[in-house]
This record gives sequence, structure tokens and C-alpha cells, in this order.
Amino acid sequence: MTADWLNALGGGLFIILEPHRLALLWGGVLCGLALGILPGIGGVAGTALLLPFTYSMDPAAAMALLLGLAATTTHGDPISAIVLGAPGHAASAATALDGYPMTKRGEGARALGAAYMSALMGGLFGAALMAVALPLVRPLILFIGSPELLGLAVFGISMVSVLSGNAPLRGLTAACFGMMLSMIGSDPQTGTLRWTLDSLYLWEGLPLVPLTLGVFALPELCDLLVGRTAVVGQGKIEKNNWQGLWQGSVDCFVHWWLNIRCAWIGSVIGAIPGISASVIDWISYGHALKTEKGAQLTFGQGDVRGVIAAESATCSREGGALIPTIVFGVPGSAGMAILLGAFLMHGLVPGPDMLTKNLSITYSMVWSIAIANILGSGLCYIFSSQFAKLATLRYSLILPVVLCMVYIGAFEGKRQWGDLYALMFFGIFAWGMKHFKWPRPPMVLGFILGAVLERYMFISIQRYGAEWMLRPLVMVMFAASLLSVLGPFLKDVKAHGGVKGMMADFHAPRFKASQIFPAFLLVIFGVMMSEAVRWNFYAKIIPMIVGSGAILFCSLSLLTDLFKSDSIAAAKAAAAARGEVEEKIHMDIGTNISHMTNREIITRGAIFFGWMGSFLVSMSLIGLIPTVPIFIICFMRVEAREPWKIVLPMAFFMCLFIYALFDQLLTIPWPGSVLGDAVPWLKEHVPSM
Repeated sequence: MTADWLNALGGGLFIILEPHRLALLWGGVLCGLALGILPGIGGVAGTALLLPFTYSMDPAAAMALLLGLAATTTHGDPISAIVLGAPGHAASAATALDGYPMTKRGEGARALGAAYMSALMGGLFGAALMAVALPLVRPLILFIGSPELLGLAVFGISMVSVLSGNAPLRGLTAACFGMMLSMIGSDPQTGTLRWTLDSLYLWEGLPLVPLTLGVFALPELCDLLVGRTAVVGQGKIEKNNWQGLWQGSVDCFVHWWLNIRCAWIGSVIGAIPGISASVIDWISYGHALKTEKGAQLTFGQGDVRGVIAAESATCSREGGALIPTIVFGVPGSAGMAILLGAFLMHGLVPGPDMLTKNLSITYSMVWSIAIANILGSGLCYIFSSQFAKLATLRYSLILPVVLCMVYIGAFEGKRQWGDLYALMFFGIFAWGMKHFKWPRPPMVLGFILGAVLERYMFISIQRYGAEWMLRPLVMVMFAASLLSVLGPFLKDVKAHGGVKGMMADFHAPRFKASQIFPAFLLVIFGVMMSEAVRWNFYAKIIPMIVGSGAILFCSLSLLTDLFKSDSIAAAKAAAAARGEVEEKIHMDIGTNISHMTNREIITRGAIFFGWMGSFLVSMSLIGLIPTVPIFIICFMRVEAREPWKIVLPMAFFMCLFIYALFDQLLTIPWPGSVLGDAVPWLKEHVPSM
């Protein structure tokens, strides 16, 4: 048996090294990197786009093309997250927490080098694990049922405690809010419409893409306009980008054990159908935050280990996700579902045949993933010096182009106007979270896992009754989750010398402007809970539990802020004055506009969202593509008086790029416009009208 597997492994390598298959793999890698850099587009659209071109190919060649794209989309993800602090996809959001602060202090090339090398190591680890696991994985995956998936989801939610820094109550509140947002739409158990605001757009729930772009990308872009500077000054960028890339690569080998652990996490979770791939980087980041020495003090401030932890896990998941697709025909993601369609289209039937008579083709997929990771990382290294220099460009050159791409990326959620409204809402809301020092990562984590938790909770109860809680793996996951959540509170009690010391630290109430935000949240929670009371019992039970937790945690946070003395804060300020490093109050990207007055920040923030609103108005009147050059010209001329010799070519080429890629190649069905509806000839002949 072992000899057969080794022969198949060698045979798979010879299959993929055929020149025409290698050329197709290379083409898939180029497409994957290009789509990875574009915000919100992702590998699903690319895989669907390439699928028709594989009809006339042999199975190994088709898989080489499709897996070349799928394996390298995540290599392009961290570029905008690290350089601009604007992650284009949920999979790179955790990378931005440390990658962007590194760029702001002039270490962008080092962060990119660490991202590429950890992605390469993670991708190769995932491919190797897939090669080893294929003969063994069938009984393991069969052992995992809905109770184990529920336990894993609960453990993922418990990561909010370590993603909340020194403010666990705020993190738990944000996580509960994210879970409540994930329950918007038609309840899968009873069909009850929950928090849909009588909008057809919300019937199927909020899509992840506009929420992620709004929560992570827009606040950083807004701060870029508020500060009216480049991300990093010319004097702070690395003198030698290649030296920075080399240093980042060396960091991955210095922290090799962290890299391996996080790649293992990514591969294992990626192999479990039903758990969103978007949560892998957060679980891995939380693991590093809990286990790495001094991480609580430096993560979120530009620690290269945070970049390594997120990227190694994200890029290792593809090998793991392919295992259930091949062995059981159970895709773990939308991309894998399309790939499963390609299997069937080329006569490859998932199951025993893939592990017997088609074993060489199966292992050619393993080699495709491994070689694609090498090619993708190599290309990223070649062009990284140019990517790092983007951080030195003036905000008036970066913002109009990136905002146009963010709009198109957000529209990929459901391809409806609601995607753009959701982008605006969450952008404004998350900008407030950032400046009031409420952590954003727990909210996104809660959103990703909330629906998963509710679904597997009902399935487990219906199938196993109360016995599901006694399954060994479930008990282990619940115990680990409880320890994870209670850890920060026990640490706080210890810091005060016990419960008595904590109680002695309270005083008469003191009102601050920052208390407006939790009060606003309590109003939202109250309105949502008042509506949930009227629903069917099975539709409201989980939302009511989560909503009660949200109100409890938010109230405790507000009361603590009202009555707790500033002695701890004063001690931390004194420690900072002595040059000592203290734990962050929240685990999030910091701001570099704290020197500005509140009035300046609010005014310029309103200007930023005013530009975004004007884009939407123009888009509704004349369509998206005609709006792009008008928006770029107006923004660059009004904001910074950029010369026409820069403005006009940028507007022209950006419009041409969007037309060629999104309108002609991806054939995106643009939303309608007033002018297009009024003049049918324009709607028929002018793109996006």
C-alpha cells in the first residue's frame, strides 16, 4: 500500500510538470494574484470565470489552472492590508492589525516579506499535510458531527477575549453585536423574518464582503484623509526594500515554530466542512496572542509575529479544504463547490475512486498547490518593492483609486444597492468604534461564527438531545472556551488584589463624551430585543440569549467607565512616561491623528463620508463607470489641487481598467441608474447604466 501511494505521488509530479500543464498553472497563479489584490473580488469569482475555459482540457490540466488561482488568491490579499491598512477580504483582516502599524513606522517591506514567506511556508505545509492525510483522514472526518462543529464555533467565539486587549467587556459586547447581525434575515428553522427592516435585501442576511470592507477598510482610508498625509513619510520608509523583505523572511524562520503551529491550525480547520474559512486567521491570531511571549503587550502595535500567525494559517487552508472535497464530495467553501463542479465536469467522482484509480491525478492536485505557492510567493517578492512604495504616495493619489475598488468589491456581496448602503453604514459605525477605542475584530468574528453557532446548536439538539454536550471533544472545546473567556477577568481581579480591591476602586459617577458610544449601542440592542420578543420561540431563543448578553456586557462596560476611578489609567500613563510598555486597551489598529482636535477629526471625517455619499448619488443618477472618472477628477482637484497632467490620465486609465475587467471580462450586472432607466438607448449601449 505504501509503495502504491509513493508511486502515485511521483506520478502526480510528472503529470503536473508537463509543459502545457505547468503553463496553465502559471496562468492560474497570475489570475489568483491579480484577483487577490483587488478588494472584495476574491477567488470565487475567478474560479467561476475560468471554469468554462477548462471544458476542452484534460482533468489534470483543468485542476492545475483552477488550483493555481485558488492557492494564490490569498498571496495577494495582504498587500492592501499591510500597505494601506485596508484589507480587501476577510481573510486578510487579521494581517492588517500588525502589518499596517509596521508600514506606518517604515517597515512595510519587512511586513510584506514576512507575509509572503509565511504564506509560502503555510501553503507548502497545507499541501504536505494533504498528501499525508489523504489515506488516513476518512475515519477522522466521519467522527466530526454537528456537536463538534458547534464546539469549534464556540471556541472561535471565545477568541474575542484575547482579541479585546485590556477591554474584555467591550470585546464581548462587540462579539454579541456581530452575532446578532449574523442572524438578520429569514430564520432557517421557522422562516421568521428577523430584523429585516421590511427590506428584501436583508431576507437572506447581510453579506460578509461589504461588512468587512466597511469595518476594516473605510476607517483607515478615512483617517488617511483626516490626516491629509501619506501612510508613511519618505524619511521613514526602508532605505533598502530588499533588505526589509529579507528581514521579514528571516523573521519567519526565527519564529518557525509559530509558523508551523498556525499552519496546522489553518489546515485542520480548513478541512472541516461548515466552518467559514474567514475565521481561520482570527483563531490563529488569537492562538499566537495567547501563546507567544510578550504578545499581549506588542500585538496590534506592529509585531511581525502577528503577520506570520495570520498569513501562515490563511494560506495553509487550501490544502485542508481540498481533503473533504476529494474524499467525500463535501465542499467546505464556495470556491470548493465550484471546484467540485469541475471534478464532475471532467469525470472525476469524489470518493474511493479518487483514492484508487485516480490517485495520481489526486496527487497532481497536491503538487499543483505546492508549486502554485512557490510561484505566487516568488512573484510577490519580485514586485514587493513597488508595493511598499505605495505607502509613500500622497493621500489624494491613493484614496480615489482605492475607494472606487472598494465600491466594486462591496458590490460583489449580493450585487444589489443594499451592498453599498451596508458599506457606508458599517464604515461610519466602525470609524466610531475605532476612535472610541472599541475593538473591531470581535464584531467580525461574532458575525462570521454567529450563524454557524445557531445552526449547529439546533441540529445537535434535534439529533442528539442533551447527550451532545457529553461528547468528549465537545467537552474539551467548551472547557477551553470557558478558560479563554474567564482569563482576562481573572487577570483583572489579580491586578486589583482581589474582588475587594476592585470594589474599592469605584467612586461617584463621572460623565465623558466617550460614554455616548456604549449608550448608543444599548439603544440599538434595546430596539432589536423589543422586536425579537414577538417572534416564534425557536426563531427568538438564540437572538434573545445573545441580545441579553450584549445588553449585560455593554451595561457593565458603561457602568465601569462611569464609576471606576482613573487610578489604573494614571498608573499606565506613568509607566508609559517611564518608557515601559503596557498592554493595549483594545486589540485594534491604532491611529496617528490623535494630535488633532476632535473638531478637526469630525469635520474631515464628515468630508470623507460626504465624498462617499456623493459617489453613491452620482452612481444612482448616471451609473458606476461614468461616475468613476468624474469622482477621481473632482476628488483630486478639490482635495489637493493635483495637476491636470496627473488627474486626467489617472481618471482615464482607471475607467478603462474597470470597464475591461469588471464589465467585459467578469460581466458584472451593474445596478441601474436614473438616466439609464429614463433613456433606454443609454442603458443598452453605455456600460453600468
